Amino acid sequence: MSHSDNTERTHTTTTTTTGGGAGMGIVVGALVVVVAFLAYVIFSGSAPSGQDDVNITIEGAGSAVEGAAEAVEGAVSGDASN
Repeated sequence: MSHSDNTERTHTTTTTTTGGGAGMGIVVGALVVVVAFLAYVIFSGSAPSGQDDVNITIEGAGSAVEGAAEAVEGAVSGDASN
């Protein structure tokens, strides 16, 4: 006696990997630490030693400022008389 089996058989294979994100987490964590350190250094507001004082001298500006002030004063008084 002969028996015929016409059913189709399928095989499903499932592969599960764990721990793949751990390496990425370490890299992202290291980048966060580096960026936080750089932000602290840049925005802390402290200058390197020996560079705390800044002196700026503009010579000859006194007469220019006086001339500009007199021009503004003349313009204001000229408008007030009209």
